[in-house]
This record gives sequence, structure tokens and C-alpha cells, in this order.
Amino acid sequence: MKNFLFGLGMFAIVAVWLIVWTMLPWPAVLGLAALLTLWLSLTRRGRQTLSVTRVGMSTLTQRLGSSAVIVIGIAGVVGVLVALLAMAQGFQATLQQTGSDDTAIVLRGGSQAELNSVLSRANVNTITLAPGIAKGPDGHPIASAELVVVANLPKKSDPSVDANVPIRGVGEEAWKLRSKVKIIAGRRFRPGLRELDVGQGAQRQFAGLELGRKLRLAGQEWTVVGVFASGDSHDSELWGDASSVASAYRRGSSVQSVTVRLTSPSAFHTFKAALMRDPTLKVDVSTTREYFNKQSERLTKIIRVVGITVSIIMAIGAVFGALNTMFAAIAARSREIATLRAIGFRGVPVVVSVLLETMLLALLGGALGGLITWLIFNGYTASTLGSNFSQVVFQFKVSPLLLWTGLKWAMAIGFIGGLFPAVRAARLQVSAALREL
Repeated sequence: MKNFLFGLGMFAIVAVWLIVWTMLPWPAVLGLAALLTLWLSLTRRGRQTLSVTRVGMSTLTQRLGSSAVIVIGIAGVVGVLVALLAMAQGFQATLQQTGSDDTAIVLRGGSQAELNSVLSRANVNTITLAPGIAKGPDGHPIASAELVVVANLPKKSDPSVDANVPIRGVGEEAWKLRSKVKIIAGRRFRPGLRELDVGQGAQRQFAGLELGRKLRLAGQEWTVVGVFASGDSHDSELWGDASSVASAYRRGSSVQSVTVRLTSPSAFHTFKAALMRDPTLKVDVSTTREYFNKQSERLTKIIRVVGITVSIIMAIGAVFGALNTMFAAIAARSREIATLRAIGFRGVPVVVSVLLETMLLALLGGALGGLITWLIFNGYTASTLGSNFSQVVFQFKVSPLLLWTGLKWAMAIGFIGGLFPAVRAARLQVSAALREL
């Protein structure tokens, strides 16, 4: 019963520590490290702990293989976790950069994305006359009625695999609406012609989008006349004249969305209220920032859940590896530990020294995993399926916050993997251990 209660208490300590540890910001962790350093240097038991730790660390070369198990295992956990979180963060950042508070997008009521929205020409006329829309020098509202269709293009990485690429039909006002979109090669498409401007992200990922190339889309020939850069999800798109795209894909006069520039962010409520009051309309209105944030939420959440789940499974394996390694180390050093206990070393220095040794190895593994992930994945360009069932090109973002998250995971694994062997070392029977050969 005593051993059962002891084990239960240990698991409770681990659970509480993990909850507290996950919530600690980095300044608090640095503060704890500073307190530990002061305790090690200024107190008697702290100095004893340093002495025991130095003895343990001096034997690492003799058990290099088993110590490498801890380092490599934890590096793998941190690498997978940080890579998947960097993917989620990069995808989310790309979509969030697309919108702003001074532009609004109007879709048919109940539509989750542009691809499943339909607006009639009468709807477009009503929307563009609503109050709150900014006007250009010519006095016309800065509003763009647009449609999005999907084309299959081969990927550069594997020409045998086709991917869905969005083609956005836009008017002249689209360039005024999206000031970040700049032509970096060639020119803008001409209205009424089957010409395309391609985003630089799409050009990097998909074959056949070089300047001057001709594409066969919807049974008709289109020419790539320009390349643009925007630094957001529009980099994944192909832009063409709205009427030409509608004609080629037999969309008639309908569109899927209307994007407008507002006179100011505060004008959004006036604009939305006017559309909501109109009995001839049934639409959803949001700022483009809000719209693209929602588009990123679901996939970002899925990637994060998958990353954390896989990392937990790997972390369990790493914990067992650390437990096995440290239990073996304690068994090999049982006489040494018993001798220290016999000459006056208490249990606390022994426990802390074993924990320090394990967490230092874990920290090394975490740093190694984070460094490898940063070198390989930071800025790595990839594409995945977005809300319009088309590819969104984005870059992995290995931020300092993600690296810090990886280090926290590493130290958590080290703590769990070292705690139970440390307690066992402190509870060794001195007389029995000294009699061992």
C-alpha cells in the first residue's frame, strides 16, 4: 500500500509539473534557471549537487551509446513537432496577410468560400452602390466582382501529378483594391483577351507557367503575359479578365464574390448594415482579414492536432528510452551513490543531480532537433489544399517561439525520464549497495 501511494504521488507530481511547465513563459523559465544557479552556487546542498553531477557527467563517455539514445530520440520529437507547427504557422500567416480591415468581401449567404458562392449581376450592382465604399479619381466605386475556377496543372516536383490551381477572374479595379499585388515580369493582361498573369508562388510550384507560355484551359488557348508578387495567398493564383474567364468556363454573367475598398475600417459597419437591410439581398459580409483568417483556421487546427499527436507518441518512446538509460546508469553507479550517501550526501543532491544530467541531455537533443528543422524547413516553399479546393502556396515559418516550444517539450521529456531513476537512486539502501561487487 505504501509503494502504491508513493507511485500515485509521483504521478501526481509529474502531472502538476507538466501543467505548470506548459503555461510558463520564457522569462519565468529564465527566472527559475537563475534561482537554480544561485542555489547550486550558494548553498551546501547545491554544491553537493554540483559535485555529484560532475561525477555523473564524467562517465558520459563510457556510456556514449545509451546517452545518444536520449539525445537522438528527443531531437526526433522536437524536429517533427517544430516542422509540423512551422507548416501550420506558415499556412496561417500566408492567408492572414491576404486580408485587411479596410477591404470587405461579399458572398452569397451561407457560403463557406468563394467557390460555392454565386451572385447575380443585379446583386453586384446593388452591392457596389452601398454606402461606405471608397471611390476612385473617376468617381466610380473601387469594387471588383470576381469569380474563381479551378484548373489542373502538373507540379514541377512531379510532372505526373496534377494539382488544382485557382484562376481568378478580375476586373481593372482588382489592382487598385490589392495594392500589394505588383507585376514583377511582363505586363498585366488586357481586358477581353485570353491572357493570364500568374503569381510567383504558382510559377515556382507548377509547370508550364513561364512568361510567354501558352496553356490549354477549358478547351481554349491562354497566354501567360505577366508574373506578379503579393506576399500572400494571391501568389498561388492565376489572374485573367473576368469576362474572358466567365465565357471560357460558361459562367454567364454571374460572379462569386464582390470585394470592395472601404473609405476607412470604421465604414465597414455602415457598409454591412446597408446590405443586411436590403430585402433583395441574402449575403454574408466580412472584412477580408476576417474572411481569410476563417479560411486558415480549420486546416491550421488539423495540422497542429496531427503534429502534437504524433509528437506525443514519439515523446512517449523518448521517455521510455530516457528511463531505460538512466535506470541502467543508476544501477551501474549504485556503489558510487551509496558511498556518497554514506559520507554525508543527502537524497536531494542525488535526485537533483540525476535530473540535471537527464535534462542537460534533453536540452542538447532539443537544440539539435530545433537546429536541424530550422536549417531544412525555415523558408521552405510548399503547397496544400485550401478552402477553394485549390492549392495554396506558402512557406514554412520556424519562428523563435516554435523553437522555444520545442525546447520546452525536450526539457519536459528529460524531467519525466529522469525523475523516477533519480528517486530510485535517492532511495538506494546504502548497506546493500555497498555490499555489491
